[in-house]
Amino acid sequence: MNGINLRLAHYVRDGSTRVGIVHEESLFDFQDVANRLQLSDLRAMLTIDALLASGRLSALLTAKNLTENVQSLPVDSVTLRSPILNPEKILLMAVNYHSHSKEWSQKDSTPTEPYLFTKFRNTLIGPGEPVLIPRISAQADWEVELAVIIGKAGKNIAKKDAMSYVAGYAVSNDISFRDWQFSTRQPDGTTKLGMNWVKGKGLDSSFPLGPWLVTADEVPNPHELEISLTVNGKTRQQSTTGDMVFRIDSIIEYASKGMTLTPGDIISTGTPQGVAAFTGGPYLKDGDILEGTIGRIGTLRNPVRAE
Repeated sequence: MNGINLRLAHYVRDGSTRVGIVHEESLFDFQDVANRLQLSDLRAMLTIDALLASGRLSALLTAKNLTENVQSLPVDSVTLRSPILNPEKILLMAVNYHSHSKEWSQKDSTPTEPYLFTKFRNTLIGPGEPVLIPRISAQADWEVELAVIIGKAGKNIAKKDAMSYVAGYAVSNDISFRDWQFSTRQPDGTTKLGMNWVKGKGLDSSFPLGPWLVTADEVPNPHELEISLTVNGKTRQQSTTGDMVFRIDSIIEYASKGMTLTPGDIISTGTPQGVAAFTGGPYLKDGDILEGTIGRIGTLRNPVRAE
């Protein structure tokens, strides 16, 4: 993209959240870039969410000499926030890696169609923000994932067109509270309702996203990326996105059947093997450090804090 990788981030400056363009180790303020390029319509885009909703992301992709003569800050000197602030929908794929499917059931349990569940905005946090372990859970688990950010509205999207709806990608972490997810919690023990996805997946601060949005043109093939997660520097998950059961175009086709996807919607595409629940690894505790890394995207780092 005219010699610069386009990575869009939210960052904090003078107490307010602003949009930045990240290139290598530098961050350029989006408003400064828009002013220099005299793109008056982009000056009104105060969040990445608004930029995607406006349909004007292409104006950045085609702009020449994007950051020329624009002052920058070291990216490690600023506080980053989630690259999407107010998604209408957060959709996640269950059991979408072959390796995770095997550790899930110890047999071939590969789903025959995409299996979606949801999180809510209360779960969304950015890089550096703490993953909270609530007092009601003793089994907080990790799941590093490739997150897809939708760039334009669509419904009943054909698989052949699906990738044109992708604005970009980020690293996500589907924090799961296994003692709630797997428990029936029936007082008399006679009724089984199945897994409790809402409480097991939807508690506060359980969906870190970041560190930025990497535009789709910078990731020619999202299914050949290295993906890994460490806890306190120890590798717990390591795989490639090529191990996905359903690829992104199939997921978008399925998700959009009867449901309109809108700009800023997030689809988290599943996790590889190595989660604590199925490896005997210790669950998360106060003071732990999570680092999820995906090739061509970056590293999402979050501390863990007990409430």
